[in-house]
Amino acid sequence: MKKIVILGSTGSIGTQTLEIVREQKDIEVLGVSAGTNIALLEKQIREFAPKIAVVWDERKAKELAVAVGDLPVKVYHGMEGLLALATMPEAKIVVTAVVGMIGIRPTIAAIKEGKDIALANKETLVTAGHLIMPLAKKKGVSILPVDSEHSAIFQSLNGEEKRAVSRILLTASGGPFRGFTKEQLRSVRPKDALKHPNWDMGNKITIDSATMVNKGLELMEARWLFDVDISKIEILVHPQSIIHSMVEYEDGAVIAQLGVPDMKLPIQYALYYPHRRYAPTQRLDFPKVGALTFEKPDAETFEGLQLALKAARGGGTMPVVFNAANEYLVARFLKEEIGFLDIPALIGDAMEALPGIPDPDLEEILYMEKETYAYLDKRMKLDRS
Repeated sequence: MKKIVILGSTGSIGTQTLEIVREQKDIEVLGVSAGTNIALLEKQIREFAPKIAVVWDERKAKELAVAVGDLPVKVYHGMEGLLALATMPEAKIVVTAVVGMIGIRPTIAAIKEGKDIALANKETLVTAGHLIMPLAKKKGVSILPVDSEHSAIFQSLNGEEKRAVSRILLTASGGPFRGFTKEQLRSVRPKDALKHPNWDMGNKITIDSATMVNKGLELMEARWLFDVDISKIEILVHPQSIIHSMVEYEDGAVIAQLGVPDMKLPIQYALYYPHRRYAPTQRLDFPKVGALTFEKPDAETFEGLQLALKAARGGGTMPVVFNAANEYLVARFLKEEIGFLDIPALIGDAMEALPGIPDPDLEEILYMEKETYAYLDKRMKLDRS
């Protein structure tokens, strides 16, 4: 019986992880967490009987504790709760499905306790990959990617010599606005950006896909996960989302992982690695799929890609500023407080305005996150005045 905890069990990845638990019947969920969605969290607690439940919001945690008072589950809140969840002694795998830099500290804590990480929280490696990957190696911990693209790369590298890798081809759907001009993007509203053509994801990642910032974050994550230079990672737009990513080797061979757009495949692969299990998912119908097409990304229109490359090459705290600014601005865009094109514009401004710290430690990473939020708060007030 596999024993896992899920950080972010009420989100898209968390709920799909629980679907796999339901289907496979040999995984025990020891702990779950949510931000504020205690209605769904209560349902999960009653179905899966975890020992610990965590709610980020303290008031909501107290409400949940009352609601599940008839059950033998401990309810915690905030970062201390997430740390308790991530370090549960019996757990072997921690699924990190929370959104944002909130995932860094629990991930580090789990690694220090020798737990394998099923990683869906890309911001962790984007901002702290230089800390996390050496720590995982030191502790003998596996970082198992849950993102479909990184899982595809992981699978395409399986059994091959790393030194023979020529380049990684990171695929992107292009999002809902592929082919749009900047002028067309000026009038985009949140309801438009949330209509992804292929994937059913949470709001934040869906907006990131629309701006293509998500692909920049994935590029930075891949750099740490697979220990390759940025120059060896190429982004390729593949609208059908059938090929999830590819690896080209020095002899010219290209190995790809294909499948229908379904996040349960990479989640299940991470949970059972190195073994495969039957999954009751849709199979590829190649005649029905027909053609697979590819094109270069439009980095002139989708400036988030250019900024991501600049952040990746700059290193230090520049990826922290890039990521924190994006988190802040996506939240503002979803509230319709800024326009779609303001997201990359203000990310760029933050990257220019804030001083960099080379090789930051955890406290410096978290400090720069706060500084980024403070800078953007000030900008927003000035822009309104």
